[in-house]
This record gives sequence, C-alpha cells and structure tokens, in this order.
Amino acid sequence: MRNVRVALAQIAPRLGEIEANLAIHLDGAREARRAGADLVVFPELSLTGYLLRDQVPEVALRTGEARLRKLERASRDIDVMAGFVEETADHRYFNAAAYFSRGRLVHVHRKIYLPTYGMFEEGRDFSAGDRLRAFEAPFGRAGMLVCEDCWHPSCAFILAQQGMDVLLAASSGPTRGARPGRGITSVEVWHELVRVTARLQTAFVVYVNRVGYEDGLNFGGGSAAVDPFGRVLATLPVLEPALTVVELDASVLRRARIAYPLLRDDDLELAAREIDRIRRLRYDLPGADSDEPGGPGTA
Repeated sequence: MRNVRVALAQIAPRLGEIEANLAIHLDGAREARRAGADLVVFPELSLTGYLLRDQVPEVALRTGEARLRKLERASRDIDVMAGFVEETADHRYFNAAAYFSRGRLVHVHRKIYLPTYGMFEEGRDFSAGDRLRAFEAPFGRAGMLVCEDCWHPSCAFILAQQGMDVLLAASSGPTRGARPGRGITSVEVWHELVRVTARLQTAFVVYVNRVGYEDGLNFGGGSAAVDPFGRVLATLPVLEPALTVVELDASVLRRARIAYPLLRDDDLELAAREIDRIRRLRYDLPGADSDEPGGPGTA
C-alpha cells in the first residue's frame, strides 16, 4: 500500500433523480480534488436515494451506459466510489457500489445482506449479491461493502484474507435512538463497529453514511475514517451534508500488522473445515458428522 488521501462525501441524494444526483457527485468530485484527495467515497445508493420501492426498475443502470460514463470521465482526475441500482442482462436488480479509476469502471460490489426487518424491505426489491472480492486500486488492495454487509464479520474477514488494505463501507443508515449527552445512538454504534472491524482485520476503514430525509425517514450521517489500530482519523457531523479529506498512512498499516499479526496467524484450513462441517449439519447434507465431543470426526 502507498499513502492515499480519501474524501468522505456525506451527501443527501434526491430520491429517484439520477441526473440531479450525478451533478452532486461531479461537484463533490471536483471539491474533493481541489482539496487534494485521490479518492472520493459516496454513500449507499448515492445516485438514486434509498426508499425506492417500485422505482427500482426505473432508476436501474447497466454498467457501461452513458450516465455511468460521466463518472468514468470524472475518475480521470480522482477515483470515485458511488452507489447505484445495477440491472443485469437477465433483469435482476442489485443494490451495488461501483469503483471508478483512471477513466474506467474497475470493480462492482453487489450488496449481499439485504435487511428485510423492522423499517427495512430490501429483500422485496433487490437480488442478493454472492461474491466478495478485493481488488487493485491505485493505492493498494481495496474492498467494498454496503451497509448491512458490515454487520456480518465474515464479509470483512474474507476481504482481508484476499490482501485488503482499505475497506470502503457505504451506508444509508437512518437515525435510531438518542441519549442525553451521547448524541444519536445509531451513529455511535456504527463508530464502534468500524473501530472493531479495523482492529480485527488490521485494515483502514472508510465509512460514509448519507444524510437527508425520505418519506419521513431521517438519515444520520456521522461518517468516519479509522486506522488499523482502531483510532478515529476523522468524523463528519450528524444530519448535515459535509466533505472532509483524510490521509491513510501506509506506515501505520505496516506498524499495526507487525504489532498484531492476526492476518499471518489466521488458519484458513481450520475455518474452511469447520464452516463446511457446520454447513453440512445445518442443512442435513451428506457427510455431516456430530459436533458433540467424542462424536464421529473428533480427533
């Protein structure tokens, strides 16, 4: 990894208005570049807004179409990560994040875990992604996750095992709860999550959450960047659009991995074997053994 300056672009997208949101992205990319950033990161579904429901097919984009090419052109000057609804050739729709660099689309992550509980209904509108891939960015190995993916530790773990140096996490997290003197509870919980993730995977984490209102739902903001020791490098205010630039120092990553050689010591053979055993037991597949002490398959 080499040092990289990342802009956290905490915006309020306009629901269903792709052209207006594209303008916000292009303005944000220019502002970030003027501030010396190498990469600008936008929130989940930043090109469309979140509570789309029956608008999903109307705002969906296929990779390579004209509106995404505007972001490709913008990425000649600064790398861009943005959220959009992706439509595939067989007319499935994904809550996706795209990474643009040097004038081209480099990587797309399709959100894997679609919350369909409480106030969330994503499973009704989107297909679930089924791949986790780290990829080469100009500064090193990067990984992307979208909101609920971050709450499943296996996602960040799998990306880290592929050499991820920086985790880029996009969110549309609503405000939930408040405590006197402590601010918005949901923002505090997200900050705890990204600090723990950074420590456990010894990686930088850049978390960008949106702000604004949709159909009475309020999005909290509170975006943050955290180093591999879990130290907060920058935070953005709650509830307000904002942009800040933070430098991710490669020497800090090196020191963290020397001090905490967790990646070196992870036993992938053990993890793969035990996950396969649990999978076979859970789904009653052939070859399942007992997980009781002294049962079949016990050494």
